[in-house]
Amino acid sequence: MLTDARAIHLCIDMQRIFAEETQWHTPTLFDIVPNIARIVAEKPGHTIFARFTVPHTPDLATGSWQTYYRRWSSLTGANLDPGMIELVEPLAALAEGEEIFDKPTYSLFGHSHLDQRLKARKADTLVITGVETDICVLATVFDAVDLGYRVILVRDAVTSSSLESHKATLELVLPRMPQQITIAGTADVIASWSCA
Repeated sequence: MLTDARAIHLCIDMQRIFAEETQWHTPTLFDIVPNIARIVAEKPGHTIFARFTVPHTPDLATGSWQTYYRRWSSLTGANLDPGMIELVEPLAALAEGEEIFDKPTYSLFGHSHLDQRLKARKADTLVITGVETDICVLATVFDAVDLGYRVILVRDAVTSSSLESHKATLELVLPRMPQQITIAGTADVIASWSCA
């Protein structure tokens, strides 16, 4: 079986800051929203939403993140509408009643309480969706694998601002770890979850 009742869906960074016309715009973000919404609706209470957060100024970031945010200073809190950190609709509405974890790093496991929360819920499998396939999604996948979770990456519910890199991640990188990472479609995940 692809998933079971203990599987948790991690939805990565489906936020206005990536959906709208910013320097981090991901043009295909809204293409994956319907599939993510279907997954969330299939198992209410089984999704954790991630939101990528930004410092108010580059100097408030840690280490090399200061250099990063000097490059992307237009997207720091001092220059950004705070609403841009919010989830896009209809996911924002679906997130009511679900958990939302803010993270200052690429990986959702940068949130110090995530692993503890997943263990409390007895999760052993993580269904992962969101943006960007080759950055925040990939970082979360690798951290999940390192912590011993089985990962199901939903191929038609992830995307990136670089479709070339997105494709390479799905076709070249992640297939190298078939014992730990399964790449599946939304329909297969939902069909499996509905039987769990």
